[in-house]
Amino acid sequence: MSSVYIVGVGMTPLGRHLSRSVKDLTRQAVQAALQDAGCGMQAIESAWFSNTRQGVLQGQHGIRGQCALRAMGFEAIPIINCDNACASSSTGLNQAWAAIKAGVCEVALVVGAEKMHLPERRDLMFEAFWGGMDRELAETQLAAQAALSAALPLPPEANLDAGERSVFMDSYAAMARHHMMLHGTTQRQLAIVASKNHSHAQHNPMAQYQHPCSVEEVLADRLVSWPLTRAMCAPMSDGAGALILCSQAALKRFDKTRAVRVLATQLASGVVRDPADFSRHIGRLAALKAYEQAGVSPDDVDVAEVHDASSFAEIRHIENLGLCEIGAGGAMAERGETRVGGRMPVNPSGGLVSKGHPIAATGAIQILELVTQLRGEAGGRQVAGARIAAAENGGGFYAGEEAVAAVTILERA
Repeated sequence: MSSVYIVGVGMTPLGRHLSRSVKDLTRQAVQAALQDAGCGMQAIESAWFSNTRQGVLQGQHGIRGQCALRAMGFEAIPIINCDNACASSSTGLNQAWAAIKAGVCEVALVVGAEKMHLPERRDLMFEAFWGGMDRELAETQLAAQAALSAALPLPPEANLDAGERSVFMDSYAAMARHHMMLHGTTQRQLAIVASKNHSHAQHNPMAQYQHPCSVEEVLADRLVSWPLTRAMCAPMSDGAGALILCSQAALKRFDKTRAVRVLATQLASGVVRDPADFSRHIGRLAALKAYEQAGVSPDDVDVAEVHDASSFAEIRHIENLGLCEIGAGGAMAERGETRVGGRMPVNPSGGLVSKGHPIAATGAIQILELVTQLRGEAGGRQVAGARIAAAENGGGFYAGEEAVAAVTILERA
């Protein structure tokens, strides 16, 4: 079967864009991707649009893609709306790739756009996170997750009420405590991951936070849910990202020297497993399928972007990707191996904790970073000689792990 390529990428700066709409953010990201690809809107034959918040916060429960894309001039083409929690635009990429493979279209657009900041609806901003869990089972599943680490000794501050926060941070904290109990991972190792990503982000002009943060500063930051401090947690972000994909036959219309080949795109759902059996973790299942599809191994990966909605999540995901042994992610970070210049650079963009996390757009923005790396255009955060890249993007929570896992593997063409 013929290959599929990414030939255009674009995004907005991430942050608090209080005066901008989803339509505005979409327009900026898509125009940047079209310019990057050197084509006009007429080249796009099908589009996949991802958003998770407009229904809850603005009452736009349907046709979000039609509203955003027709507002900037797209007409007649199929526009498919794709909501798969934080993995929405990675899912859009997966579906666009499949459509091109099937011959349904030759050039496709994938967009993720999110406006998370509506100060006048602050209660709904936090309520919306519950929509990424099974509302009937969420509290029971969270309690079961927390109980796994009941035997772990906790410092006194772990019992303090840290105030307003995303319920996802309680879930990540429970997973981190379980990992600590099983593998000896430390809070300082989590801080090392966060500090590393804040350091990377100072070289990313699109990042929400562009200032370095020492390990000590991370540890001293406000507690969110022990062992996680604020600097270890992704912020709420407004922003958008866009990708343009094409078939091998259509590649002649674009600049082949900047094209990046999609070696694999895989989605997975979870399975019933023992909580300590991480060989069957949803992220591990997706990674194994992706490596098989791509015909590569973890040893071939030169750079990775993983879903560090909390700094603990980076540790979990590099283990799932096979970049280290299960339980060894904290030690790998502590040795400096995941820094740009290290053995296996992870999140050179700054990751979600520093670059930002505009839920539905996050997957597309991870891919944008890896395309930039494989083109050799990442400036001060460039990973030298990068040829193979992997992205891991999780979405939602179900029974102690992500509800959706997306793994994408790319190759410099």
